[in-house]
Amino acid sequence: MKTPVLFRPNQPAFRQQYATLKEQSLTSGTLLPGTPGTLQLRRGTGYAYWYRVYYPVPGKQAETLVGREDDREAENAMRARMDNAESTAHQVGMLRKLGFQVADKGTARALVELHNLGAFDAGLLLAGRLGCMAWLNELGARVRLPAGESAAAHLELLAPADFFRQPIAASLPLVAGYESSAPSACHAAVALPGLPPIPANLLVGDDADTADSALAWLATSIPDHDYLTAAPVPGALLAGGQCIPVRLPQAARLVWHQLGTRQQHADSERRLALSLAAALLAQDPWAMLTAWETAPAAITEPLRPLRQSLLASTAAHPELQDLLADCLSAPSP
Repeated sequence: MKTPVLFRPNQPAFRQQYATLKEQSLTSGTLLPGTPGTLQLRRGTGYAYWYRVYYPVPGKQAETLVGREDDREAENAMRARMDNAESTAHQVGMLRKLGFQVADKGTARALVELHNLGAFDAGLLLAGRLGCMAWLNELGARVRLPAGESAAAHLELLAPADFFRQPIAASLPLVAGYESSAPSACHAAVALPGLPPIPANLLVGDDADTADSALAWLATSIPDHDYLTAAPVPGALLAGGQCIPVRLPQAARLVWHQLGTRQQHADSERRLALSLAAALLAQDPWAMLTAWETAPAAITEPLRPLRQSLLASTAAHPELQDLLADCLSAPSP
């Protein structure tokens, strides 16, 4: 059976549409959670107040006080933010139809909360499946997910060594995750009103300063932490009807990490990582090789036994196949 291609390039006009939306998101400040909503004027206490009525998650209505009826500045500012949110939701919907990767509404709600709290500005990075999705959009790579494969994913958040000393750490909506003996079990979860806990991994290095932090016991130490967190870049993730600013690991390092550490759902996760590798190789022929040369043994050694499987999965991309064959060959004695 012929091996399918891992990605197809999107048209330049569509890539420009995404790039414009991303740039707008990076300067938009705090985001409105949920749907854009409507403004409603409420009376009954002797005064009239504007409220924004919206759905933070599907099926659950909420409202936020905007200001008094005569506070035109507050009313106009909220209307402008709602109009911007409506425009963003429309553009995200169009990009989804054009083949861009869009995560689900629950993921959007969690990441909007983290963004508004300042977690990414404080140094958190988005890795894992969602990080790959963000990079595929950045590279203009159209990837067709198999029918029935969910756009939902647990969050993989990389925390810098000094993160737990920052005030923001205490405000993160993290709770204990489910207990499991599986290697990829999530030790934490994002808990928000109206949503079931969203599985998350808070990933740290051995040098993380977790002293006196309530989050220390929720964190998971990984051996390639320093490798993944080197020289991060600003990015964005499309989720629900939102374009959410995040920070991302370097694309090539994320690929090697994903290929080497996936245990459960390996086929799905590795396919997405290989799609990112193929798209990256088409635009930057040296990035993957350079990242491999600096990768720690915690990544390289688990990958070598997968050589034949990975080569078979990339038959439609000879250049990527050649790269994997060279990188995953047995090391010189």
